[in-house]
Amino acid sequence: MNNVVNMNTKDQAAGLRRMATQKPVQVIAVASGKGGVGKTNVSVNLSLALANSGKQVLLMDADLGLANVDLLLGLRAEYNLSHVISGERSLEEVIMDGPEGLKIIPAASGTQMMSELTPAQHAGVIRAFSEINLPLDMLVVDTAAGISDSVISFTRASHEVVVVVCNEPTSLTDAYALIKVLSEEHGVQRFNILANMVRGPKEASSLFAKLTRVTDHYLDVTLSFLGAVPYDEYLVKAVQRQQAVFSSYPQSPSALAFRKLAQQINNWPLPERASGQLEFFVERLIQYSATG
Repeated sequence: MNNVVNMNTKDQAAGLRRMATQKPVQVIAVASGKGGVGKTNVSVNLSLALANSGKQVLLMDADLGLANVDLLLGLRAEYNLSHVISGERSLEEVIMDGPEGLKIIPAASGTQMMSELTPAQHAGVIRAFSEINLPLDMLVVDTAAGISDSVISFTRASHEVVVVVCNEPTSLTDAYALIKVLSEEHGVQRFNILANMVRGPKEASSLFAKLTRVTDHYLDVTLSFLGAVPYDEYLVKAVQRQQAVFSSYPQSPSALAFRKLAQQINNWPLPERASGQLEFFVERLIQYSATG
């Protein structure tokens, strides 16, 4: 672990700049103020929908203490990020193949050491991105719920932040707290709001309106309504079967919603050439982790 953690930041950045690809990579962090809002289901199914649309997508499970992306897909990870931290495996060696051509970086579930990484150790984990030599269009980062150091590091370094909310008072209050911390203390000013498990468009619009009323009054941020995913019994069945609803029930209401969300994200402008490389994301993450 010391070999990873103690690497000089300048050496890390130099290694990242040697990456072969110069293709802009859109980095999207998926976050939530609290658990139980379906954030990881959103990350998994949205990534699959993006991959199905023809994009080369890498999904990173960045919930470093309670990882479950691989479990939701019925996959068994032989290696994960804990092996990258210990130096036993490179990041490229732990990448798994998922449905629709999706690539997955699994984290370690229930590992105390993973949930208590220092900012310097976060930098050591993400430095391993310099070893990846895959053709990528998008990196989707499934962050932990709440406002931990890792959530702040990943969201600050991403190009876009998607905040998942549902129709529960604590979901909205905790989402507001997350947005407030990221905007006032870390300079993140643009957020995409996704309403999950809603009973209809009216409920989704109401959730977004409630959140924007508070943020417009107290914060200097821009909220955009990304869309909504309806409550869907087929999604519940898919979770019970350890499958993604997008693949197992492609015509279900939630799967169709994820397809629509992917189409909308595909219309987002690409990152600027100077700041759109995957290495730029990593360098920013190293910088923020080291100074956070």
